[in-house]
Amino acid sequence: MHNVTVDRIKFSPFRCLTDWFSSIENTAGAVLLHSGDSTHENAKFHIASGSPIFTLKLFADGRLSCHYQIDDSWHMPDSGQKKLQAVYNEFNNATIRPADIVNKAHEIKIRLFGDTSKNSIDLPFQCGLIGFAAYDFGRFLEILPGSALDEYQTPVFTANFYSWSVLENQATKKAYLCFSEEFACPRFNLVTIPSAGQRFYQPWQNQPRQTAEFRLTETWQSNMGEADYLQKLDRIHEYLLAGDCYQVNLAQRFKAPYQGSEWAAFEALTEVNPAPFSAFIRNDESCIISCSPERFLSVKGDIIETKPIKGTRPRFNDPIDDEDSRQALINSEKDQAENLMIVDLLRNDISKNAVANSVKVTGLFEIESFSAVHHMVSTIRARLKPSSHPLQLLQDAFPGGSITGAPKIRAMEVIDELEPHRRNIYCGSIFYLGVNQDFDSSICIRTLLFESGQVYCWAGGGIVADSEPQAEYEETFHKVKKILPTIRFVRKKVL
Repeated sequence: MHNVTVDRIKFSPFRCLTDWFSSIENTAGAVLLHSGDSTHENAKFHIASGSPIFTLKLFADGRLSCHYQIDDSWHMPDSGQKKLQAVYNEFNNATIRPADIVNKAHEIKIRLFGDTSKNSIDLPFQCGLIGFAAYDFGRFLEILPGSALDEYQTPVFTANFYSWSVLENQATKKAYLCFSEEFACPRFNLVTIPSAGQRFYQPWQNQPRQTAEFRLTETWQSNMGEADYLQKLDRIHEYLLAGDCYQVNLAQRFKAPYQGSEWAAFEALTEVNPAPFSAFIRNDESCIISCSPERFLSVKGDIIETKPIKGTRPRFNDPIDDEDSRQALINSEKDQAENLMIVDLLRNDISKNAVANSVKVTGLFEIESFSAVHHMVSTIRARLKPSSHPLQLLQDAFPGGSITGAPKIRAMEVIDELEPHRRNIYCGSIFYLGVNQDFDSSICIRTLLFESGQVYCWAGGGIVADSEPQAEYEETFHKVKKILPTIRFVRKKVL
């Protein structure tokens, strides 16, 4: 068992975890998994960390890299330093295929943190691995064409290993500092009040920051116009009629140059677009912001859950119009058929790592409403095989069927043929694997990538034989109507 200290934290002089995180968001590896301050059933905890002790990366050209970090201010014990050095030396001296990086990440997590923590606190993440797999990681798992242009620097797979975290229960506002006793914890102040029987931590306070701005320096540009998009839908229709596929997800990409603070953009987006799987990740190469409503896979104990989204209608300010839109989705046989295709695909994907006969559909065609759209969501549960692990489950189901189509590999081939640029993080997954083998992951829709002075945003939809081309094109704009206008110019005050 790995010794993990869990104690209460008070954010004073900060208001909350998000407020405090704004003081470290520009540090290496800073990550915030944010529940969007929403009332969604999956929105319970916010999780923050930074300064990973070990990082593992895979790039689109097949390069693998790793590095470890020892910060003298942490006063890391010798045993922790030796363990990091040993893991690093072993990785550098090994020959690892890119497709094996997921299992290597799991192995490193076990080497550093074990598979259980020595405390009884029921929290979703204490220390362990937080990372992402870009959609194009799938190219190392399957043989796919390479027609689409790759112009990104961001890795296709990154695993950051964190020795500490701060968690906040958004309902109770209780917050916790968790840290590995073997690797220590950076710059938190222990405060004890013996007369009151209180013991808690306070975060350090960086220099106060002034007003942060974010602005686009030019307007958004799509990589395909309306006529081009509709022409590509015609091509998909030919594939559908020929029996190549039952469904194909086609996306357009928006791009614009920008200046300023990505954190200001994140704060603005989460205000107008709260989502249970929001995330902010600071990488060496880029910054990722996600306002995703969609869970990919989770594992708690040995229970697997996946919640594919397929079926969308816009929200309206007028309650009558909004309810009409919701009812139209509820009664749509087309959307139910699309949803069922993906349910069957995911049942097959998770069965590879599930106990025999344990895969069950526990919710079908349920409606979940978010700030911009109504979604049709289904729920599938199963039991994880004792011989498997959550990251293997992720790899064998990757990428998620709700954002590819069916059958998956043929749909991905069509996507590569028709979309002019690769997707990178879009339709990939952000995930964590904690010390207690607790695992959760999202599908990276409503997600932006910031790198080299450019910001990228995507929107797509599943195309089936009876899709109406104009309606499908308009749906892509419904999905980003709370994103693209929101970050044209942002001015935020921070402490």
